[in-house]
Amino acid sequence: MDLKQTDLLKKELKFRTSRSSGPGGQSVNKLSTKVELLFDINESQLLNDEQKSLINERLANRINNNGLLILSSGETRSQLKNKEIVIQRFLDLIKEALKPVKIRKPTKVPVKVKEKRLKTKKFVSDKKGLRKPPEY
Repeated sequence: MDLKQTDLLKKELKFRTSRSSGPGGQSVNKLSTKVELLFDINESQLLNDEQKSLINERLANRINNNGLLILSSGETRSQLKNKEIVIQRFLDLIKEALKPVKIRKPTKVPVKVKEKRLKTKKFVSDKKGLRKPPEY
């Protein structure tokens, strides 16, 4: 995703603020510093149908029944910093979800590795065989 797309994606975001738990001192019960990011994947104008389905599939555990991706941050005392944190987290999630999956190329086990494994098996077998009492 390039810079232009991320800027357009940021315009589709909605935010909700609430009182945060954690540090804050005397202002903890007065200021709404916790920021929740809401993103409706299915209503996005920037993403195509394939991208929407990829995101819905890969981030299914983070999407609620209404199709909203909800992220929140209440780490700092500043609403602005929390907003920046949650936006960055969102962009990283979307980039990761849209990243193509690498196809695994199956490889053969090298002959030397097989020989070494069999040699080790034989060695251990012989060693254990020496532990047995002699047969008459």
